[in-house]
Amino acid sequence: MQIQRFSEIIEILGKYGFNIALEKLFPGYSRVRLPFHGVSPEPSTMYERMRLAIEELGPTFVKLGQIMSTRTDILPQEMIRELKKLQDNVKPVPFSEIYPVIEEQCPGFDTWFREIDEIPVASASIAQVHSAILRDGTQVALKIQRPGIGQVIETDLRILQSMAERVERVFPEARIYNPTGMVKDFAHQIRKELDFREEAKTSERMKQNFREVSGIHFPKIYREYSSSRILVMEFVEGVRIDNLKEITAMGLDPHEIGERGFHAYLKMIFEDGFFHGDPHPGNLLVTKDGTIVVLDFGIAGTIRPEKRQNFINFLFALMNKDTDLMIKSLEKFGVVIPAENREPLQDDLFVLIQDLGLDQNISRFNFPLFVAELSEVMRHYRIKVPMNLMLLLKVLVMILDIGVHLNPEFNIEQELSPFLVRIAQKNTFSATSAKKASVSLLETTDAVLDMPRHLNLMLNRFSSGTFRLELVDKDIREFQTALDSASDKLMLGLVVGSLVVGSSLVLSSNPLPLPPEVSWLAVAGYSAAALTVLYVVYHVIYLRFRER
Repeated sequence: MQIQRFSEIIEILGKYGFNIALEKLFPGYSRVRLPFHGVSPEPSTMYERMRLAIEELGPTFVKLGQIMSTRTDILPQEMIRELKKLQDNVKPVPFSEIYPVIEEQCPGFDTWFREIDEIPVASASIAQVHSAILRDGTQVALKIQRPGIGQVIETDLRILQSMAERVERVFPEARIYNPTGMVKDFAHQIRKELDFREEAKTSERMKQNFREVSGIHFPKIYREYSSSRILVMEFVEGVRIDNLKEITAMGLDPHEIGERGFHAYLKMIFEDGFFHGDPHPGNLLVTKDGTIVVLDFGIAGTIRPEKRQNFINFLFALMNKDTDLMIKSLEKFGVVIPAENREPLQDDLFVLIQDLGLDQNISRFNFPLFVAELSEVMRHYRIKVPMNLMLLLKVLVMILDIGVHLNPEFNIEQELSPFLVRIAQKNTFSATSAKKASVSLLETTDAVLDMPRHLNLMLNRFSSGTFRLELVDKDIREFQTALDSASDKLMLGLVVGSLVVGSSLVLSSNPLPLPPEVSWLAVAGYSAAALTVLYVVYHVIYLRFRER
C-alpha cells in the first residue's frame, strides 16, 4: 500500500508542475514517472499550484497545510495566504460504508439509538457528523471516523517523514525550516485527533472551566456511547458566528456577541491556561437565545502560568511601545535571539510600531497585521518561534477578526487593557504568588541566619592555616604551558646557535696553528648542534601528534 500511495503522491506533485524538485529529490524520476489522468491545471502561481496539489493529496496533507498556515514566522506570506484557503469539507462517505464503523465501535447501538439519520449534517476529511435520537428521545450528534482513515494517515506520515529527511539531505538550505521536526510535531497532533477520547477529555475540561460563565456553551459528551472512533455529543442548532445577517434577524446584538466571545478566549488563555485551538467561524455557533457554542476540540493549546505572564508582559510592552520589554518577553517565552541580532531586531520592531501607527492611536491598531509583519521580521533574522506561541498568536488573530467582523468599531485597547490589568493584579496577589514569595523569603532567611556560622568557620581556617584558596582557570593554564614550551624552544635555539657560531670561530682562526684536540672540539660542537636540531624537530612533531 505504501508503494502505491507513494506513486500516487509523486504523480499528483508532477501533475501540478513540481517536476524539477522531484527530479532533485528522486534522480531518474522523469524516466519512470507514471502518466497522470485528467487535464493539467491552468498555469498559476507556484503557491496556488501547491495548494491545489495538497487538496488533491487528501486529508493528511490538508491537515498538514492547515497547521503550516499558522507558521507565519518561517513561511512566506504568499504561501500562507494560499494555505489558509485549504478547505476541510469533502464529499461524505455513503452511510453503507459508515455503518460497519458504528457496528464495530457501538456493539449495542440498536439498543442505544432509536434513529440515525443517514444523511450527514457535516463532513470533513477525518470524520463526518450524523444526527441521531437516543432511546429516551434526546437528539444527539454522532461524529464518526471515516473507515480506513487511520491506516491512510499512518501511511502518509511514513512517506512524509521519509520525504522530509530526503529534503534536508538534498536541500541543506531547507534545514532552517526543520522539515523533519515539523512532520514529527504534526504526526503527534494528528494522532491525537484520531482518538476521539482525547477530544472528549478536552471538551469536558473546558466545560468545567466555564461552569460559572453564562452565554458560553460546550456541548455535553455522552461518554457511555463514545469510543476512540465515535463521539456522541449534544446536538446544538445555531448559525455561524460570522453570519451577521442571521444574528441580526434573530434580534441579537452582534457587538455584544463579539465582545463576549473575545473575553471567553481571553479567559481560556490568561486565566485557565487551556484554550480552544481552532476558533474559525465554522466551529463557533450562535443559538436563538444568543449563546455562543464552541465545537470541535481536536486542537487545544496549553500555556503555563509563567508563560501567561510573559505573554501579558509582551502585550503590555506592545501597547506601551516598549521594544526592549517585547524582546525580553519573547526570550522568556522560549524565542532564542542571537546577541548580534538583538539591536537590529529592536530597531526593526520600533520601525514596525511606527509604520503601523501604534504610536499614535492604539484603538485603531491592526493586531493581525502586526503579527504578520512581526513574523516577517522573525523570518528575516531566521529566528525560530515555538509552536505554542504561534498557535496562541493564531487564536488571538482569529478571534480579533471575528470581533471586528461583528463590530467594525471594535476597540482592542478598550477590550484588552482592563482585562490584562485585572489578570496582572490577580496574579500579583494570588495564592500561588504568595506561596512563591514565602518560599523565597524562607530561603533568604536561612541564608542570612547561616551567614555568621560560615563566616566564623572561614576565620577559624584562616587562623589555623588550613584555609586554601584554589584558582583554576583552564585558559590561563593552557597559556602558561604554551609559554613554557615557547621559552624552551627559544633556549634550545640559542644554545644551538651558540654552538654553531663558537665552532665556526674556532675553525676559522687561521693566524695561529690549532692543536688537533681543538679541531675535534669544534667538530663535537657541530655534532651537538646537529643532534639538538634533530631533537627539537622530533619534539615539535611529537607534540603536534599528541595534541591531535
